[in-house]
Amino acid sequence: MGQELFDFDTTHERRERNILVNELRIEVARWRQFNYEHATPISKKLLWHWANPDRDNRVLFGQREAAETAIFLTEVAGRHGYTDWRVRINQANAEFNSDLPRIALKMATGSGKTVVMAMLIAWQTLNKVLGNKNDARFTKRFLLVAPGVTIRDRLRVLLPSDSEDYYTARDLIPADLKHGISSAEIVIHNYHAFMLRDVKEIKGVAALTRRVLNAGNSGPDPFKETPDMMVARVLRGFSASKGKSEIMIFNDEAHHCYQDKPVTGEVDVKKLSAEAKAAKKEAEEANAEARVWFKGLQAIAKKVGVKQVFDLSATPYFLSGSGYNEGYLFPWTVSDFSLMDAIESGIVKIPRTPVDDDSTSELVTYLNLWDHISPPLPKTNRGAPADSRNWSPPTAVEGALKSLYRSYEASFQHWENHLKDHGEPPPVFIVVCPNTVVSRLVFDWISGIYDATEDGVPVERAAGNLELFRNTEMGRPLRQPRTILVDSKTLESGEVLSPDFRQAASAEIAVFKREWAIRHAGADVSKITDEDIMREVMNTVGKKGKLGGEVRCVVSVSMLTEGWDANTVTHILGVRPFRSQLLCEQVVGRGLRRRHYVLGNDKKFEPEYANVYGIPFAFIPTDKEIVEHLPKPPALEVAALEDRKHLAIDFPHVSGYRVEIPDAEITLEPGKVVPFVVSKDEIPTWTDTYGIVGEGERQTQINPEEIRTQQVAYALASRVLKSHFTPLGDDSKPWLFPRLVHMVSQWLDSAIDLRDGLSIGHLMLSTERLHAAGEAFVVALAIQSEAERTEHVMPVLRSMQPTGSTNNVYFLSRKPAMKTEKSHVSHVVFDGKDGNTWEQIISLELERHPEVHSYVKNDHVGFAIPYLHKGRSHDYIPDFLVRLKRRDDEDVERTLIIEVSGGQKSPGPTRAKAETARYSWCAAVNNHGGFGRWAFLEVTTMLDVESVISGAINQLLNDVERETKNASA
Repeated sequence: MGQELFDFDTTHERRERNILVNELRIEVARWRQFNYEHATPISKKLLWHWANPDRDNRVLFGQREAAETAIFLTEVAGRHGYTDWRVRINQANAEFNSDLPRIALKMATGSGKTVVMAMLIAWQTLNKVLGNKNDARFTKRFLLVAPGVTIRDRLRVLLPSDSEDYYTARDLIPADLKHGISSAEIVIHNYHAFMLRDVKEIKGVAALTRRVLNAGNSGPDPFKETPDMMVARVLRGFSASKGKSEIMIFNDEAHHCYQDKPVTGEVDVKKLSAEAKAAKKEAEEANAEARVWFKGLQAIAKKVGVKQVFDLSATPYFLSGSGYNEGYLFPWTVSDFSLMDAIESGIVKIPRTPVDDDSTSELVTYLNLWDHISPPLPKTNRGAPADSRNWSPPTAVEGALKSLYRSYEASFQHWENHLKDHGEPPPVFIVVCPNTVVSRLVFDWISGIYDATEDGVPVERAAGNLELFRNTEMGRPLRQPRTILVDSKTLESGEVLSPDFRQAASAEIAVFKREWAIRHAGADVSKITDEDIMREVMNTVGKKGKLGGEVRCVVSVSMLTEGWDANTVTHILGVRPFRSQLLCEQVVGRGLRRRHYVLGNDKKFEPEYANVYGIPFAFIPTDKEIVEHLPKPPALEVAALEDRKHLAIDFPHVSGYRVEIPDAEITLEPGKVVPFVVSKDEIPTWTDTYGIVGEGERQTQINPEEIRTQQVAYALASRVLKSHFTPLGDDSKPWLFPRLVHMVSQWLDSAIDLRDGLSIGHLMLSTERLHAAGEAFVVALAIQSEAERTEHVMPVLRSMQPTGSTNNVYFLSRKPAMKTEKSHVSHVVFDGKDGNTWEQIISLELERHPEVHSYVKNDHVGFAIPYLHKGRSHDYIPDFLVRLKRRDDEDVERTLIIEVSGGQKSPGPTRAKAETARYSWCAAVNNHGGFGRWAFLEVTTMLDVESVISGAINQLLNDVERETKNASA
């Protein structure tokens, strides 16, 4: 199959055919038909041996073609009437690699890159040792460079002395030539070995002393190795040799090694979105790693000479931030066995991605999962709940987890029935998260939470939500955890774990250490580091009898690195942005290694599948047009003005509410409740997944028709009791439960409005939907006992910053804006692409109103109202703060909060925000007494808005102790 416009056209990342690969492939095929003419006798013997159709251990065609191409270019190209392809390769290396002699072989994940390396090492070594020893085309010394310690250790099978060496295991050398391979000299490193280390004289010297000794030095650090010293250290494993250009280098996962091109023009990081900042940081880190690798090769070439560099990778493309288009194929690529070739050949699993569902969204929800996640996932510990027991996944994430888990249950059942008794490890479910914070929350939600009591006995605090992945049983931790949390990038580099990750994974590390001690009786556990334990667990997932052999679920911080080659992966969930097909292929590739390579009756491999959610991996091209971005106008500077300090507005930072619930009889009048609609939404109840070939699969939720009303009432009453009738830090009040169950049953009968043919059981399919129902029920109670409830609300202020002010407002904006006179801040910036007419009208009204002392649009001010919606804590940012003029005879500040709701805002959150602002925030702050009097106004129409605002202002000035009612049409 030619290298066409295929792999990355869905994102316009590559736009030209690779003519070199296509044309060279034709000539190699012709050379093959002519029985490898003009190759050396030893090379011919190897090529015939690999091509023998009667072999028991057949070499795959993709492996053969890669090795044939390398041999053809070295021995035949440019001679005997064949094209000299080396000219074009040399031109590419001059432009992109500073003349470093590189050749890239593109091979899909799971198609056998390590086998190809063994074939090429054998070809070179046997020609050098058993052929013409003076032939400069061949060598017997090889440096293998890997991206991390996992692949480095796995490449030991290329050592002829290894007990599992590939030359024997894969029958790569004819019997009469096998003795020659023992002469091969092979040194293996991960690229981190190219980093310049401290010289031995400076080790142990304090950092301050080092800075003093290095003061005034503008040249190279004298306490670091020179490049020549680094080369000597890296090549120490080779025997002494007088010759030059004797080393051949193999780069495994070579897409991490490139010479980046300087990018012209500075990017204002402050103007980037959080996702763009994260992507930029990721790209900068990748560039820094690529420079270390590339410069290391340059130093070796300069010091001892390099005969050839073979790059092997499934994705030999330039990465984002390299200075080239992301997904641009390395121009020195000479052979391509793509993922599509591997899937069609049946040598890897078939990835099945969502193609259809019954959600209301135009897009398939679980294909582009990241775009359906709302609210956004936390990026730091500040945005995460202090106790992960209080966290529920966003609805789309929870739905994806449960849907994919139901598919996993079927795979697990098959394993139990057919494979478990044969000692096979269980299927594996992977979740890829964007950061440590999210990975910890997802891990706890999946596997449960447990910690040690005062007597050191681990006790469960919360059970995991996915039963087969729970790390506890009967309230106690399992001897071997079923779910693990890994930071594979750190483990691969050999660095120490970060404090955040070490704390997050402390419980599982302790359990695995105990298990390691049992397996290695008499060994000194104190000498085993946390990194050693986690690396051993991660690298042995899916391996029979190994420490990680019983793991069923892996929750990963960011990407799972290359080399993690568990062949038991059946399900992958991506909970992070995937903005390129390159990234999609790299992640999906972690789950495509086949469990078995047994031929069926038709002499073909039986299909194996990997179900993939959240990774929009594309199989087909698109004719989507490229959008040309026009230059943006200059930004407007918005700031608090020094000469308007008298217009500053101060406010309290409320982080929560302390509520005392009276134990008086709770009542519910069904006739006054607001209908609660249960209808179809963006979260599907079924999802169809298909690969480009093979069978499809449908994943479904639990059948809601089988859930009884009483089950819903008990679940809802339990959630309401815990979340609304248990004061902070207190024990629950179980005596309220029977009354709540009775009233919830009444509320379900009178308030629930079932639509689209749904049943009451649909409330149980989503934690978020159940939370929403609980809040609607509590609101029904709160409306009828408003006077009793608001008297008992007090604010919980931020401990480190209890108050805020407009003093520090400063930001840049390109949105429409209006200059102010009565505001401490220079402008009011209007929301929306073309501005917001409602906000503009209210701003003008506040400017002219005689009772307004000052006001501010709540933009970058820092004022927020915490509220609860669908079971999760949120910060509500109302639109305006209005400080009123003081009366002559009093010293009380009065502040009106104005929210402009409009018709485009979601009714659920809007209602929750308004109710919290009225019945919790204003009541609590007014009860506090130290921040003046506050009131809330929600504007939902512009009809007679002047009189509505004036009425609210007059009520607050007259100190009416009831909150301002809705200004609705």
